[in-house]
Amino acid sequence: MDKSVARLAEAVAGLEDGARVMIGGFGGSGAPIELIHALIDKGPGNLTIINNNAGNGQVGIAAMIDAGMVGKMVCSFPRSTDPRAFTEKYLAGEIELELVPQGTLAERIRAAGAGIPAFYTPTGYGTELAEGKKVEVFEGKPYVQERWLKADFALVKAECADRHGNLTFRKAAQNFAPLMCAAATTTIVQASRIVAPGEIDPEQVITPGIFVDRIVEVPEPQQEELLIRAGVTYP
Repeated sequence: MDKSVARLAEAVAGLEDGARVMIGGFGGSGAPIELIHALIDKGPGNLTIINNNAGNGQVGIAAMIDAGMVGKMVCSFPRSTDPRAFTEKYLAGEIELELVPQGTLAERIRAAGAGIPAFYTPTGYGTELAEGKKVEVFEGKPYVQERWLKADFALVKAECADRHGNLTFRKAAQNFAPLMCAAATTTIVQASRIVAPGEIDPEQVITPGIFVDRIVEVPEPQQEELLIRAGVTYP
């Protein structure tokens, strides 16, 4: 099955108001800037965004927040080198925050992809993050119950994809992307190259095509940090 589409706008079609959206990236590493900006052009609102951080500068996720598209952020690091967009909306009561420890965030996403509805972790026990959550004791140590974290859509950036959706990632750009591909109902990928099936060595495939729904080729993807240093504002 050919999962490639010709345009970014076609890739984000069907992502509407109120959707839960996972976005890959660890800071700018692996951030699918072109897909995010295509989503800004589309303009859905009241989105729940799941990412490692809450955006930086005036591009990418920060630009989505500036545009009033985000009703809730689920992340580990809401503050970055330039967190103005999130900070202003949060202090104004215009955006909700669910703060999740980084390892717990990754495991909640992984659990959803594996079909595991809940798990226990010692992380967060005795802090505000554990308030209202079930606690059990295993071998004399308290553990907090955490639930899986699912999404309607995942937006991720890959290095190479074949038309069936098999993906490779460049170095640290892998980060959350494979987990998110498995945890979302619809996975949308921007790839620097799209090749014919069979051109990727099967041993190099990180995310199998079964987890991918749409792919769009972006041969020279933008890097978030470079855009921020250049003072770029989107749109």
